[in-house]
Amino acid sequence: MQPALVRLTPKGAATRARIVETAADLILARGAGGTSLDDIRAQTATSKSQLFHYFPGGKGELVAAIAAFQSERVLAAQRPFLDTLDTWQAWDSWRDAVLAHYCSQPHWGCPIGALAGELIGSDPARGAEVTAYLDRWRGYLEAGLTRMCAAGLLRADAQPRTLALATFAALHGGLLLTQTMQSGEPLAAALDGALTALRAAAA
Repeated sequence: MQPALVRLTPKGAATRARIVETAADLILARGAGGTSLDDIRAQTATSKSQLFHYFPGGKGELVAAIAAFQSERVLAAQRPFLDTLDTWQAWDSWRDAVLAHYCSQPHWGCPIGALAGELIGSDPARGAEVTAYLDRWRGYLEAGLTRMCAAGLLRADAQPRTLALATFAALHGGLLLTQTMQSGEPLAAALDGALTALRAAAA
């Protein structure tokens, strides 16, 4: 909980949101460890006192706000398909939405996965908070597959949790190669392979 948020005026809330969005892109490019508060101040044109007014917990609080912002941005790009995923058509549309989102970004790769990977080693507590966003994301996949099982679209012995985890792993493996190769081709191949594996479990 961040009590300071309650006291913000509409203008103040807009300023805070601008700082988060600008800093998010900076940290995505340089990493959390490679980005100082001075870097963020310069990029966002804010003073030290102004920055600490909006983020009294310092850089850690700002990183947490960035993780929440990136999570919502990534999930929003997959909607409305992410909220269903209980038909094959929904899965195909989800695949297209994921590919379109990441191929349109100036920086390849997943901002949530990159941030979680960096923080797990340097700041385990903060890293666990970011990892929770990944778990939430994976949960949407599992929920859709659970509904497909209940509707008889998957075999009776299908395991939604395992299938969702395999699909999510394929997605992030594709994102890693997409980042290193600077191309959407690995992500497309990973998603297509994951959906082929899902269809193999069809009733």
